[in-house]
Amino acid sequence: MLVPKQISNHIEDFIQYIQYQKRYSSHTVLAYNIDLQQFSAYIHTEYNIYIVSEVNNSILRSWLASLKDKETTAKSINRKISTLKSFFKYLQKQGVQSANPTALIVSPKIPKRLPNFIREEEMSTLLNHVSFSDDFSGKTQKLVITLFYKTGIRLSELVNVTEQDLNVYNTQIKVLGKGNKERIIPIDKELCQEIEAYIKQKPSDAVKNIFVNDNGKALVHRAVYQFVKDSLALVTTAKKKSPHVLRHSFATHLMNNGAEINAVKELLGHSSLAATQIYTHNTIEKLKAAYKKAHPKA
Repeated sequence: MLVPKQISNHIEDFIQYIQYQKRYSSHTVLAYNIDLQQFSAYIHTEYNIYIVSEVNNSILRSWLASLKDKETTAKSINRKISTLKSFFKYLQKQGVQSANPTALIVSPKIPKRLPNFIREEEMSTLLNHVSFSDDFSGKTQKLVITLFYKTGIRLSELVNVTEQDLNVYNTQIKVLGKGNKERIIPIDKELCQEIEAYIKQKPSDAVKNIFVNDNGKALVHRAVYQFVKDSLALVTTAKKKSPHVLRHSFATHLMNNGAEINAVKELLGHSSLAATQIYTHNTIEKLKAAYKKAHPKA
């Protein structure tokens, strides 16, 4: 008689699957692993369960309720639900599980928040009037910030983009986004020329990633996050200062200047229009402010 694999073994198989077959980003793989390890620890402690077939809908709800009691945010709970759904769907495909205990789990509603962004005049000041150091590091930092703002590219996409992904003839750049999906982003001729010039200044033994550090190694997320935060602090008092805020700024400024929402969706690489619609709120708020300021009866 075959002894059923423990849930820890199934988790290990699943993590290998999303990492090497689905090619999820390292951050997503880490998040999924943490969620599943937390869930596994909970059912071991609370129910003495080690076999995945013993997990049912009630046990799942019990774990989610415990997270809520610990004041875990709705956003975090939703991510954990998404992790469980993916995990049990994988087990079904593998023939390990016949029923999916997550089928009746409903994700809690997340209150909509307007995306944080940097004002256009602040970005103009940063790119046109702030002095970056004239060495290779300074040129890297300014060009990275410029690409973030002019393309809406994600941090994980930027650090992995290679010289081969730059199409000088068509002035466009190819990135590999979430879910291993490729998309083409147009860039202006001036930015294309700046990237070309930067590549020529890279150390001779540098890796083929477009952006590298002084030693020719690919940039790491933490370093990029820090210099973007430090640079934005020079021009804005906004609470959040990060590469993702530059992505929000790119989308918000496009919408505020009349860009069609479906075009913004494609540029950002969103899978659904709902994800892009958050940027229409800033446009509406801008219209309200203009109305209140200009209308005599407002």
